[in-house]
Amino acid sequence: MESVKKSKKELMYERIEKHGENLNRIFNTGIDNIELCKKLHSLEVKANAIMCHRCNGELYEGNLADLETEAEKILGYRYSELVHLNQDPRGYTFKIDDELVREKDLVIYRDLGGYGIIAPDLTNE
Repeated sequence: MESVKKSKKELMYERIEKHGENLNRIFNTGIDNIELCKKLHSLEVKANAIMCHRCNGELYEGNLADLETEAEKILGYRYSELVHLNQDPRGYTFKIDDELVREKDLVIYRDLGGYGIIAPDLTNE
């Protein structure tokens, strides 16, 4: 039987689909898995840029509270206590508390500290 080698793009979309599926198990957004990941990743990129500029003492056009509100709309306000903002621009901005991830045994991409990452970069693995 001949095995079919998948392209990098196909593998990337499989990772994104799986992450979106895991997010929907937690947040039950009703949004297509890939579309969900794209929306959240866009917010992550913007929020991280704001954090980087703040860390560098620079003014930046952009309101972090608006991005947080948008993330809550996407994920559902009833889950807003699950998501918090990481102020350190060296990592991901939108996270789920590590204790909660362990306690609920959430299946989600995690950083080295055990925090659940809402919108990881899944382009390369």
